[in-house]
Amino acid sequence: MSKVGLIPYKIETVVKETKVVPPGIELIQAPSLWNQGITGEGVVIAVLDTGCDTSHFELKDQIISGYNFTTDDDSNPNIFEDYNGHGTHVCGTIAAAENGKGVIGVAPKVRLLVLKVLGGQGFGDTSWVTEGVQFAMNWRGENGERVRVISMSLGGKEKDLALHQAVQAAVKKDILVVCAAGNEGDGDDQTDEYAYPGAFPEVVQVGSVNNNREISKFSNTNCKIDLVAPGEDVLSTYLNGEFAVLSGTSMAAPHVSGAAALLIEKGEKEFERRLTEPEVYAQLIKRTVSLHYSRRFQGNGLIHLAKERFVEMEQSEARAAN
Repeated sequence: MSKVGLIPYKIETVVKETKVVPPGIELIQAPSLWNQGITGEGVVIAVLDTGCDTSHFELKDQIISGYNFTTDDDSNPNIFEDYNGHGTHVCGTIAAAENGKGVIGVAPKVRLLVLKVLGGQGFGDTSWVTEGVQFAMNWRGENGERVRVISMSLGGKEKDLALHQAVQAAVKKDILVVCAAGNEGDGDDQTDEYAYPGAFPEVVQVGSVNNNREISKFSNTNCKIDLVAPGEDVLSTYLNGEFAVLSGTSMAAPHVSGAAALLIEKGEKEFERRLTEPEVYAQLIKRTVSLHYSRRFQGNGLIHLAKERFVEMEQSEARAAN
């Protein structure tokens, strides 16, 4: 049985209190959609990770349900607590509540389906991840809710066939699958680094940039990168009701998952119908801006939810330079 685990990441700092819109969320211009009343309401995102601090004041009301696939807590399926911190951090970037304290997520009214597929040490069997994807695909809420996005900030070196088939099946059911690219990058776009499920062609593979829009040296490069998002010095929720600053492509992927939720809400209000997975993907890519790196670094570019504003700024800077 193959193994999968957290993509190595770096804990920069842990703090007890804060009150800020995290820089990465500002960088992708999520507030530009909040100002239009778009907050991810009605969208369910399945987070496959180490679980979640279910009592964290930023997250406890965001969780719609959960399930434990690991051997933690004697394999009790109903206990999906996070004993690592990684899953809680990812959940916060996606969905931390708007409450005037702490932080706020990209999509603060999204609902989270917390699927614990990695144990407290950050490792698990690939079969747990496969079961998590299948569970997310078939899950239904009390009011008929369905998962619209699966977010995975984990990876392994092996192409597991069962996991790949599960991902393919989820995409066919119009679920957008968002995955971290991996942190084995060497800063050279001529060398390939792959982590799975991120490198499966059906998923949205997310690389990392810093808050100056520079590609992170650790970010994997390959021809299947779809786009990039903030992955350095990312402030989000952490264990024991605290907050932490972490770095890695693990932190970039949830920015895109949250952005997808915003675009689903926005698009379905405009079109007055459910969007397909290819349509959601197209809406994401439509809102990327080139950072003038090769596609093997940046894919289509940085997710930017106020693309017009970015283009105007670049044009203004170019005029000033001339």
